[in-house]
Amino acid sequence: MADTLRQDEPKPARRRAGQRPTLSGAARTVAVETTDAERAVADLLPIEAPPERAREVLRRVPFWFHTFALNRAHGLYTPGVARDHRYRIKALPADCSGLRVLDVGAFDGFYSFLAERRGAARVVAVDNEQYKAWVRSRWGVELHGGEGFRAIAELLESRVEYHRLDAFEVEQLGERFDLVFCFGILHRVESPLGLLRVLRRCVADGGRVLLETYGIEGGGGRAEIRVSAPGEVYAGDDFVYWEFGADGLARLARLAGFRDVEIVDTPMVDGHPWILGHACA
Repeated sequence: MADTLRQDEPKPARRRAGQRPTLSGAARTVAVETTDAERAVADLLPIEAPPERAREVLRRVPFWFHTFALNRAHGLYTPGVARDHRYRIKALPADCSGLRVLDVGAFDGFYSFLAERRGAARVVAVDNEQYKAWVRSRWGVELHGGEGFRAIAELLESRVEYHRLDAFEVEQLGERFDLVFCFGILHRVESPLGLLRVLRRCVADGGRVLLETYGIEGGGGRAEIRVSAPGEVYAGDDFVYWEFGADGLARLARLAGFRDVEIVDTPMVDGHPWILGHACA
């Protein structure tokens, strides 16, 4: 599950308040306003489903993490709670032709489907679906897991393969990949070095992991890793353990066996620095 969320709870003073999602309908679906920022990312993957099919999907799926452009002409977008992800665009390969792609913590699978649209030969999406408890506690919505992913896969007639699988279990797939997406995961695991080692074993030589994780405020390029206090980053969220300096993240990736790390961007998102980079095998 990636981060960068629109928050519905008070935040510590160092965070700016985000948009407030609201609950609507008897089934308690989450409704948020889709901004131009979310549309800019969603429009990378135009689905253009018939309007009635798009509306049926919106009625059927009670919660969305990602924003999808179901039908742009009719203004039909999924109400994703993820915030502005435009900073990721420049790091994504414009052409995935022939690549084997793994999306770790895929949730609704936006980046899985985008890789497929851009020509990937094979795409595997995994998520342990622990987000179900998070969605229930924060928004009061009950999910079975994978509802959004399956709805979009059906609209796209996609061949992306989905597995309910933890990030530390991806070696069970028995495959090696040319490109791995790991967005918003590293700061949520108890052993970031352990996860990087698992991912390194799943990446083909010459491949890469596109990493995104929390940076350190004022950390610049220092080689440090900070331990976050429970609820410090997101109120009510006790599972953000780490914040990384750019050099600290690079050293950790090298310890895990990656050849090199290229930092692509260190954007400020919702008042907090993030790090986006490639770990090259």
